[in-house]
Amino acid sequence: MVGAVGRGKPEFFRCGKYELPIGGKTYIMGILNVTPDSFSDGGRYNNIEAAVKRAEEMVAEGADIIDIGGESTRPGYEEVDPLEEISRVVPVVERLSAKLDVPLSVDTMKAVVAEKALQAGAHIVNDIWGLQRDPAMAEVVFKYGAGVILMHNREDKMYRDLMGDILKFLRDSVEIARKAGIERENMAVDPGIGFGKTLEHNLEVMRRLKDLEDLNLPVLLGTSRKSLIGNVLNLPVSERLEGTAATVALGIAGGVDIVRVHDVKEMARVAKMTDAVVRG
Repeated sequence: MVGAVGRGKPEFFRCGKYELPIGGKTYIMGILNVTPDSFSDGGRYNNIEAAVKRAEEMVAEGADIIDIGGESTRPGYEEVDPLEEISRVVPVVERLSAKLDVPLSVDTMKAVVAEKALQAGAHIVNDIWGLQRDPAMAEVVFKYGAGVILMHNREDKMYRDLMGDILKFLRDSVEIARKAGIERENMAVDPGIGFGKTLEHNLEVMRRLKDLEDLNLPVLLGTSRKSLIGNVLNLPVSERLEGTAATVALGIAGGVDIVRVHDVKEMARVAKMTDAVVRG
């Protein structure tokens, strides 16, 4: 069954000194927002001690990767100055790289922020624009041997062919990475739930996750507490646990390899149960 799940994908996702085997389990990426304005937990971890404590908790709860973000990308967000973003992210990365033995991801679209974080000990760049916003990003990823998450995004919500357009964007991102020297083992893709998409678009992407198999790369899915769930269930951010669990289980059944979540303990259990059925 494992071979079917990971068909055509690299045997592992390489990120710095780590190699995560692909196909045998779903990896849990715990979200650590070190921002004052995150849509779901704004300000809770906006100091170094609180952020470090939360990261340690997430690893204890089953997180395989910690994703550190210093700029909220919720709908209507205002871009953060790179120096401010660095000041939020880098001290946390420095502390966590000395304390934890899991890959650290930095959630940024700015090459200067990514480079400072990688210098500080991060292993993955999670780029919501898939290397297509900052022309220096691919070179930075290659220089440090980092893993990279290539996410689909767009400014508008006008599609000719939803999954066809998403796949074309992601293929373009893969080609940018390849031309910079980044190897396939260092790449993963993300269909970008909630970014440049309506509710119906998001639901269609969820139904058609297996289309991403055409890229032959590990897939990350980020649905945790998002408006996709809020709009379907008519619930606030604080009450989207069950909806998130449903999307995580369906995502794993649809072939995803990494799930990016806030509620690590609960989603690690959902993933383990779903893996037992899907991966055998």
